[in-house]
Amino acid sequence: MSDENTTETTNVETTGARRETGVAETKKGLTIRELILTAILLAAGAVLKFFVGSVVNFFGMKPNFIIAMYCMAIVLIRPRVFEAIIIGLIAGAICQFFPGTPYLNFLSEFFGALVMCLLIKIPLPKIGGKVDLMPMLATFLSTIVSGGIFATFLMVVIKSDPAALAAFVPIVFFTAVFNSIIVQVLYYPLKKTLK
Repeated sequence: MSDENTTETTNVETTGARRETGVAETKKGLTIRELILTAILLAAGAVLKFFVGSVVNFFGMKPNFIIAMYCMAIVLIRPRVFEAIIIGLIAGAICQFFPGTPYLNFLSEFFGALVMCLLIKIPLPKIGGKVDLMPMLATFLSTIVSGGIFATFLMVVIKSDPAALAAFVPIVFFTAVFNSIIVQVLYYPLKKTLK
């Protein structure tokens, strides 16, 4: 009996046909294509943050292109949780090249990427059966989490008055709005190019 199974498997492999087993295939890791896409998006986020982030500034509120781009990468490639966390930590490392409080981005981007990964696993109905708002909603909430953690720990590190945290609320909120719009607008064109 085992010889028949071996022969059948060999025949299937040599003809190139695919047998349907009814068992869902598990993802083994990120593909080279997904790694390259993630690297390009994070690099684009860093370049945009450096050049455009200083120009697009409304009363101290501006998009954080690095957060937007790791959210975009996560929503496009749908990594496993630990892979998303690694993407967040890499984004935190990239943030170290910009002026600011050292090392806090590792923590904030860790949680931002984690939240993004968990949120995209929640099925949402599409508007009109076509428009998926999950990229926008998940990016908004991930940016809120990332910015909230950053602001809270910034207050702890510099031992500022907790009332100063209130000044960060509109900045984090409007950054989340900007990021979610960026990701939603770019989601469908990028998704089409990946097919």
